[in-house]
Amino acid sequence: MERSLEYLLESGHFRQRRIAFVVGPRQVGKTTLAQSLLEKRGSNDLYRSWDDLQWRREFVRAPYAFLDKYRPKKTGEKPLVVLDEIHKYPRWKSYIKGLWDTRKNRIDLLVTGSGRLDVYQRGGDSLLGRYHQYRLHPLSVREIIDPFGVSLETSAEKTLDALLRLTGPAPPEARKTLRDLLRWGGFPEPFLQKNERRHRLWLRERRTLIVREDLRDLTRIQMISHVEELVELLVARATGVLSYNSLREDLQVATDSVRLWIGYLQRLYFLYLVRPFTGRISRALRKEPKFYLWDWSEVEGEGERFENLMAGHLLKWCHFTQDWGYPALELHYLRDREKHEVDFLLTLEGKPWVLIETKLFDTSPAPALHYFAERLQARHKIQVVLECERPGTAGDVHVIDAANFLRTLPT
Repeated sequence: MERSLEYLLESGHFRQRRIAFVVGPRQVGKTTLAQSLLEKRGSNDLYRSWDDLQWRREFVRAPYAFLDKYRPKKTGEKPLVVLDEIHKYPRWKSYIKGLWDTRKNRIDLLVTGSGRLDVYQRGGDSLLGRYHQYRLHPLSVREIIDPFGVSLETSAEKTLDALLRLTGPAPPEARKTLRDLLRWGGFPEPFLQKNERRHRLWLRERRTLIVREDLRDLTRIQMISHVEELVELLVARATGVLSYNSLREDLQVATDSVRLWIGYLQRLYFLYLVRPFTGRISRALRKEPKFYLWDWSEVEGEGERFENLMAGHLLKWCHFTQDWGYPALELHYLRDREKHEVDFLLTLEGKPWVLIETKLFDTSPAPALHYFAERLQARHKIQVVLECERPGTAGDVHVIDAANFLRTLPT
């Protein structure tokens, strides 16, 4: 399956003469993306994974020999080198720095890994100025329909203008894609298989990999059974406000332990937090984030699952602006102590920009959209409806069919 990031790396990144770091959840398609790029360059022989025991043995004797012995099959084009899971090597930064500094005129370099690569980047700047990092997200409606339609000329303002001009229902292809994503999630394997039994096995195996392998590799946590119980509680409460105290009581452990475990699950791309926006709102909630799962197919309720899917698509848009150097979008939610609430607020360079409410069927604008728009002086209000029979404008609120909205996002 072709991925938007594949096109962006070739057309936008490698011309900058920098290393590309690609991070993201387990099984989101990083290795497949890398192998596709290698195939197009004709340099399949330059893929190396630290999980390959034979290469690790060769590495001890001559760390760069695999590259120095390589003879390009295509003339006039730099070969691409891919290093997968190299961060498991204790001195991986020094290795990459040496490889790049001595051979960067001959190659392009792509480094991939699970969420741990993002963690292990911290604590040193030996590669500073030599790389850009990109986050590979699960599949989205736009990426499935038009993976190479993304453009580095697509600013957030242009995307919003296109969203506000949408009318009528979405094309059948977009509606079917959205239904499939809502059912099977955005990870390529279960999405492509569309098999309930295999999906159930895949979910079980993914949790085991994250909790019993990745988490144990990253930390010295001994209470794995408590973390497994925490994961079950989080899945049941996804899209809600994250209450550390409530989780502490359920697990019968210290609050600091819950905070630590949540932090690790964030770094390993099991969940992410959406924090409340507090500027210019009296009596706003200031600390309690909401949390969403990277794999929204685990969420039980249809309304909650749709909200989680929307959060994933919006976060992907935000990360696109941040990773590619646009004015940064950030994702928040809105709630005050009088229980006025809007699902999402997009800020542009820190300023309130677009209010977004999600609904399964209801096309009547949520009153909280007007309430917060007045207080934040936010001009744009959108209600995204999954089953929208009458898209259009209700007052100054744009009511948009969900499939139409999501196929218009840049990636």
